[in-house]
Amino acid sequence: MGKCEFSRVSNNRDSMTQSDAKTLLLLKPRGFCAGVVRAIDIVRIALETFGAPIYVRKEIVHNRYVVDELTAKGAIFVDSVEEVPEGERVIYSAHGVAPEVREASKARNLRVIDATCPLVTKVHVEAVKFAREGYSLILIGHHDHDEVIGTLGEAPLVTQVVDSPEDIENLNLPDPNRVAYLTQTTLSLDETTHVIAALRKTFPNIKGPHAQDICYATENRQTAVKEVADECDLLLVVGSDNSSNSNRLVEVARNMATNSYLIENYRSIKPEWLEGVKTVALTAGASAPEILVQEAATYLEAQGFTHLQEIEVMPENVRFGLPPEIVEAIGAAPALAE
Repeated sequence: MGKCEFSRVSNNRDSMTQSDAKTLLLLKPRGFCAGVVRAIDIVRIALETFGAPIYVRKEIVHNRYVVDELTAKGAIFVDSVEEVPEGERVIYSAHGVAPEVREASKARNLRVIDATCPLVTKVHVEAVKFAREGYSLILIGHHDHDEVIGTLGEAPLVTQVVDSPEDIENLNLPDPNRVAYLTQTTLSLDETTHVIAALRKTFPNIKGPHAQDICYATENRQTAVKEVADECDLLLVVGSDNSSNSNRLVEVARNMATNSYLIENYRSIKPEWLEGVKTVALTAGASAPEILVQEAATYLEAQGFTHLQEIEVMPENVRFGLPPEIVEAIGAAPALAE
């Protein structure tokens, strides 16, 4: 697919003039967040510096295109560190790992490079802090998500996972006045607000993090969807089906009564979705690469959505530094080549 050129407009509703052409609204911010960029860079730099193979525990980010691309460069993705040959290098995914994984890596003498998103690390630190202070911990999130599994592992004996207000009824806590909560970073803001409100009603003295755990990128992409949901007939979200933040974008639109679908790429778009549609909004989850967005936009242009507008809801300029293992490797690379 070719690449579209988009007209950039500010978040000004007066600028959206009526047109006979069908309209495509390309949302911004969209796609890769700072944590995803950092994680992918870590794998690429490790491959360039140390050579293939480089082992990666779990998908580095939840996107098939990214995983396939890195696999082609020599990355080997495994479900467990026990699959990594003793003494080899292993990269932890952006979603983080439980302490038992770190112990298993140490026992196998693996050379670890940690690509955990700093915002996920923040939640891990909070979990350890609350547990040490004697709190029962309630983790709001999806039980089977890699991030939740890692955070739960920090204090498994005092942590329980809930993902809806209804789950709160099943909690069994030793001291209802000594309770704290944390959240998965990629949840829906609205749904999480409901769960927290229910927790506060049930446990009036519950404590939470100093700042919300839901990451800036998740919040920004959801805010962008809310800004245009009432103005489009259909909203498409580029992302893999195991991407939590991508699925939440679909939910946000549907909760506002806007038809919305998650698409792996432009081939996932079904012609019947576009029947009778005059305005499509297109965005991408935080682990979806821009090339997939561009391909989807080009496909939609070919279907008659030729009035293209890029809607920037807010600027996003966050960057995260690389871990010391990679910084040291980069510094040593010229000397190694001599």
